[in-house]
Amino acid sequence: MEIRFRREHDTLGHVDVPFDALWGPQTERARTNFQISGMTLGRFPHLIVALAMTKQAAARANARLGLLSHEKCDAISSACDAVIAGGHFDAFPLDPVQGGAGTSVNMNANEVIANLANERLGGVRGANEPVHANDDVNRSQSTNDAYPTAVRLSLLLAHGDLDQALCSLVASFEERAAVFAKIAKLGRTQLQDAVPMTLGQEFSAFATALHEDVSRLREMLPLLAEVNLGGTAIGTGLNAPKGYAGIALNELSAISGHRLTPAANLVEASWDMGAFVLFSAMLKRLATKLSKISNDLRLLSSGPRGGLGEIRLPAVQPGSSIMPGKVNPVIPEVVNQVCFQIIGNDIAVTMASEAGQLQLNAMEPLITFNLHFSMQMLEAAIRTLDKQCVRGIEADAGRCRTHLEASVGSATALVPLIGYSRCAELANDALRLDRKVAELAVERGLVSGEQVDFMLDPMTLAFPV
Repeated sequence: MEIRFRREHDTLGHVDVPFDALWGPQTERARTNFQISGMTLGRFPHLIVALAMTKQAAARANARLGLLSHEKCDAISSACDAVIAGGHFDAFPLDPVQGGAGTSVNMNANEVIANLANERLGGVRGANEPVHANDDVNRSQSTNDAYPTAVRLSLLLAHGDLDQALCSLVASFEERAAVFAKIAKLGRTQLQDAVPMTLGQEFSAFATALHEDVSRLREMLPLLAEVNLGGTAIGTGLNAPKGYAGIALNELSAISGHRLTPAANLVEASWDMGAFVLFSAMLKRLATKLSKISNDLRLLSSGPRGGLGEIRLPAVQPGSSIMPGKVNPVIPEVVNQVCFQIIGNDIAVTMASEAGQLQLNAMEPLITFNLHFSMQMLEAAIRTLDKQCVRGIEADAGRCRTHLEASVGSATALVPLIGYSRCAELANDALRLDRKVAELAVERGLVSGEQVDFMLDPMTLAFPV
C-alpha cells in the first residue's frame, strides 16, 4: 500500500509528513533522528496526558490575559480533552530517549494539539492555521518549563497506580500473617539457627517493611508538585506576561486534581533535578526491599524436600524440560530481576541528573524515561507477586515445627528459666549427641515438659512474657 505524504516546513526547510498524521514537521524529524529504545511515548500514557493538561492550562491562562482569543482557546482546550481521554496516544510516535532536552516531545504535543484544534475550527491538518503550534499552543511557554512541569505531573499521575498495587500487596502479606499467626518456627540469622518465632511474625514483617514505603513514596509527592511553569527558557520568565505563571498553575492544579506549587527559584528549578534523584532513590529502596523479600520466599520454599520447605508457593508452571515434577519459584525470580533493573535505572537517573550544565539539564528525557519505566515495571512486578504468589502461599506447619524442635535455637527460649550458661551447655551437648535441646533439658530435670511447651507455644512467641 502506497504511503501518502503532505509537505510541511519548519525553520530548517521542507519535511514530508505522513498524510493522515496528527503530528507535524518537527515531530517527523525527531521520529527519524531518534530510534533508540524501540519504545514510543505512547508507552507512557501518563506523560502524554500530563503534556495535554499543561497545554490546556497554558491556553486558558493566555485567554484570561487577553493573549489568545476565546475561539482559539476553546479549540485548543477541546483538543487537549481529546488527548487526555486517551484517543490519540498513537499520535505521539517519538522515542522517549532523545536529544534536545525534551524539545521534540514538547513540539509533538504542540503539533498534535494544533492540528486537532484546527480541525475543530474547519481547518486541515498541516496548515498550522488558524491555530499555530508555536504561537498559540506554545504561547508563554518554553520546552524548558512546559516539559519539566508535565514530567513532574506525569509522575504524580502514575504514582496512584503504583500506590494501589503496593497497598494491595501489603494487605495480602497481612492476610497471610494472620493465617500463619499460630505456626511456630525457627528464626534464622546469617543463615544459621537463631531463635523461635512464628511464621505470622515473619510475614507481618514483610507487610510492615513494604507499608513503610507506601508512606515514604507519598512523602515524595510534594517535592514533585513543585514546578517551574512560567519560567520559560531559563527561569527568567522571558515572553511570559505578568500574572501568567500564577494563573496557569492554578488552572493546571484544577485540571489535574493535584495541588501544584511554584518553585521558590525558577532559575534553579530549570536545571535542578534533585526531586527526581530523591524519587528514583525511593523507587530503588522499594525495589531493594521487594528483592530481599523475594529472596526469603525462595529460601523458605526451597526443596520441597531437600531444602527448608516451610512454605509452599503456588505452582504456576512446570520448572524443567528435563526434570519431571520440578516446579521453580518463578514469580519471586522475576521480581528479583525487575528489582535489579530498577537499581540500574536509578544509576542512570543519577548520572543524567549530574550531567546538567549551566541553566538547563539536557538529559531530562533519560531521567523521564527511567522513572516511568521503573514505576511501570515495579507496578507490574508487585501485582504479579501479589496475585500469582503471595495470596496463594501455604504453610507446612509440621515442617516448621520439626526445624524448630531439631534446632539449638530453642535453647534461647529457655534462658529466662535456667540461664545463659546452662542453655549454652545444652545447645553444645544437643549438637554433639544429635539430640533435641528440649529433650535434654527435661531429661536432666532443668525444666518441665509443660515449661518447654509454654516457652515454645506460638502465643508465647508472639507475645513474650
